[in-house]
Amino acid sequence: MQRPAVVVLGLVGLLVAAAVVLQTGLWVEVLGTGEYEEGTVTVREGSDAVTTTATQPSTDASTPGTTVAVREKNAGEPLGTVEVRIAQTFDQRYVGLSNTESLGPNEGMLFVHDEAGQYTYVMRNMSFPLDIIFIDANGTITTIHHAPLPPEGTSESGLTGYAGRGKYVLEVNRGWTNRTGVAVGDRVDLPPEAT
Repeated sequence: MQRPAVVVLGLVGLLVAAAVVLQTGLWVEVLGTGEYEEGTVTVREGSDAVTTTATQPSTDASTPGTTVAVREKNAGEPLGTVEVRIAQTFDQRYVGLSNTESLGPNEGMLFVHDEAGQYTYVMRNMSFPLDIIFIDANGTITTIHHAPLPPEGTSESGLTGYAGRGKYVLEVNRGWTNRTGVAVGDRVDLPPEAT
């Protein structure tokens, strides 16, 4: 009679431990996220013209090598550029910029989902506030959130969700979209590495 009880308790303990590992994201630290690809992204104000340029990947692993350029309507001149890493796998998207100490004024991350849909992002383990930019499969910006840091000690379940529709999400320092004039309806040209 004691043996089945011990087995059941052992299985319950194992399930609880697995749930904790999945909930906290510890599995990512064990398995890793893999290497991030790099490429070039261009954003234009409401323009239908599309131009994609490429940059060489950075040889310094600490510096991303993908450029995001924002262009004025019909002028083709950039409003701003951002060097980004591309997060394409589930693990890379889950970790994102978490545990990143800071970004330079023109650095960020481009998240690529398998298909367009409704997605929600949170500020998990973040050290700085972000602009979170949702981009539809056709390259149109659908939503922009200005996400502050969560209050210290906020639990995973207490994090604010920033929802939007798209296939891509661009995260940059908070205020970047205000500074550059990037707005909903602007167009984004994506690098071949992200499509």
